[in-house]
Amino acid sequence: MYTLNCKGRLLVITEPIVMGILNVTPDSFFEESRIQSQSDLLARAEKMLEEGAIILDIGGQSSRPGAEMIGKEEELKRVIPAIQSVKNHFSECFISVDTFYAEVAEQAVLAGADIVNDISAGNNDAKMIDTVAKLKVPYIAMHMRGTPASMSSQTQYQDLVTEMLDYFREKIQICEKAGITDLIIDPGFGFAKNTDQNFELLNNFNVFQILNRPLLVGISRKSMIYKTLGVGPEEALNGTTVLNTIAIQRGASILRVHDVKEAVECIRLSNMLH
Repeated sequence: MYTLNCKGRLLVITEPIVMGILNVTPDSFFEESRIQSQSDLLARAEKMLEEGAIILDIGGQSSRPGAEMIGKEEELKRVIPAIQSVKNHFSECFISVDTFYAEVAEQAVLAGADIVNDISAGNNDAKMIDTVAKLKVPYIAMHMRGTPASMSSQTQYQDLVTEMLDYFREKIQICEKAGITDLIIDPGFGFAKNTDQNFELLNNFNVFQILNRPLLVGISRKSMIYKTLGVGPEEALNGTTVLNTIAIQRGASILRVHDVKEAVECIRLSNMLH
């Protein structure tokens, strides 16, 4: 069991939970996940919450391989109105902001976000970790090398799992020293890892339980699934469910997904096996 303090509200994780992806971006890799209007945003948020999502992850920047970075001003314009709108309509839900900019994280939390989800784990913005500590919200730290634009060329490891464990041990120390009390670990499937490495990571996923932190898995409709199956992201839901099931069996606490209903069903059925 894990307890996360989200601005005074406790998020208690006694079994795996689902984080629904809300992309306020024009260029996310999965075309159907792109949100184009306020009404579309609220309709999707409502559907995800009705289907059982506990957290809604709102991001304004695509992190697909090769994606061009947008500046924090543009990201603020995309995510702040979205966070305010979702929070106004669904005040009980937990919102995470998907950003690697400290200023966006701060503005987002002031606007109603409860959690900061940073794919760079503080490597992109030196102010991020201290900012999150000051905000007193949970922090999701992901493993990546380089940036989304460069990460595909940075997949050389001597020992993938050992190097990732060392990376996270160091991050945990840095975050604790700064004053972050609630840290969530995301191994970063697809980020500076090729298909074989993604499967090696999933195969050894239970090792990360020794870090004694909630583990987030984001493999929804990713290329490790659709390239292996020879299909596109649109046809990768079944494969996503298969790998999410394996991730749960190996210790995942949070599933970050495009398709909430299927992920919730996956958790319910997996729970019957304990």
